[in-house]
Amino acid sequence: MLRSSAVRFSHFLPSLLLLLAGLAAAYVKDLNVFFTSLFNVLPTLVLLLGGAYCAVYRRQRELFLMVTVYIAYFLLDTQTDFYRDNGKVREDAAVVFHLVCLLLPLLFGLFAAWQERTHLFQDMVARFAVLLVFGSVALALEQSFPQALLLWLSEIRWPALHGAWMSLIQLSYPMFAAAFLLLAWQYWRHPRPLHAAQLVGLLGVFWMLPKTFILPFTLNIMCSQVMLMIAAAVAHEAYQMAFRDELTGLPGRRALNERMQRLGRNYVLAMSDVDHFKKFNDTHGHDVGDQVLRLVASKLSKIGGGGRAYRYGGEEFALVFAGKTIDECMPHLEVIRQSIETYSIQLRNPDSRPQDDQQGRQRRSGSAASSVSVTVSIGVAERLEQRTPEEVLKSADQALYNAKGAGRNCVIAHGQNRRGAVRMEAAAG
Repeated sequence: MLRSSAVRFSHFLPSLLLLLAGLAAAYVKDLNVFFTSLFNVLPTLVLLLGGAYCAVYRRQRELFLMVTVYIAYFLLDTQTDFYRDNGKVREDAAVVFHLVCLLLPLLFGLFAAWQERTHLFQDMVARFAVLLVFGSVALALEQSFPQALLLWLSEIRWPALHGAWMSLIQLSYPMFAAAFLLLAWQYWRHPRPLHAAQLVGLLGVFWMLPKTFILPFTLNIMCSQVMLMIAAAVAHEAYQMAFRDELTGLPGRRALNERMQRLGRNYVLAMSDVDHFKKFNDTHGHDVGDQVLRLVASKLSKIGGGGRAYRYGGEEFALVFAGKTIDECMPHLEVIRQSIETYSIQLRNPDSRPQDDQQGRQRRSGSAASSVSVTVSIGVAERLEQRTPEEVLKSADQALYNAKGAGRNCVIAHGQNRRGAVRMEAAAG
């Protein structure tokens, strides 16, 4: 649970830092010429770099989110520039501002929840068509019926719900609420850095709009930060794809290789393997095999003693203990081995899958539910003088081979013979 919470917090952390940085910058009163010039070009610069980054990696959802935010920025920046230069707003400022307050949360929520499911070109055309239709209709109404549109937008439809604190048109609040609930539900179902960035970005937009004509450069700063959140989330997910195993959620082989290059002088490496996994897979199927791997990974991720688990490949996992001795690590490895051995896995029948979680829990707790259990073998090696991490890992792999030969379901240290593979409970006896 703690590790899951930490993972979710890591999803939000970059976006929250960008949001806080934007808030801090927006409240700075006296800016020198450098920052004034920077904030003037920053949104366009972020769009060009971030948009190019999203286009290269074919992330069209993120690209259109950034374009939507930039269009809102461009429309409002024209109004704020006129206000700063002339000390008064343009005649169309109110209707343009209200339209942005209505359409920005609507389009932001739409594009954020719209996942790529079709051919990329068709998907791009569909997104562009939606943006064009909304933009064309809004422009036509603004040009043809400005006063009627302004009255319709600014009308207070629900007096009982209107508060003195509301500085936007009443219609924009249900739009923001609907978009926020939609994106929160999306993150709850699929926790991802991108979905977290969308939520935080929507909050940034909601804070920004009422301050557009009040705080100088608020529009430039917050639009830039929201686009940066989206670009940073794309980079975060690219990193996860490269360094994190998709099936188990553990760091992958590449992450292990990088970690091994940064180990100190004292460390312990362990190799773990699921016993008889090929036979288990052939008997119960690959779906159950994947369930077993996720279980083992979940248990190994909770290793104590400062250890860190990695998916090495197939049914093999590696564990790294930095700054530890082998005597300090062995008890923690035994605890993990025992927890896997005693855990009963309830087999699921995909043809009779329950409709909700409550039915699933009742069915899994019933006497008719079939279950299996697995064991793991673990080999351990400690760094000695003039040994590289690769050599230590090779020694741990040899110790794993010895654990297999000792009857499996045991922990063996490098150099320990097969008769020395004594489990904790046997030693206690």
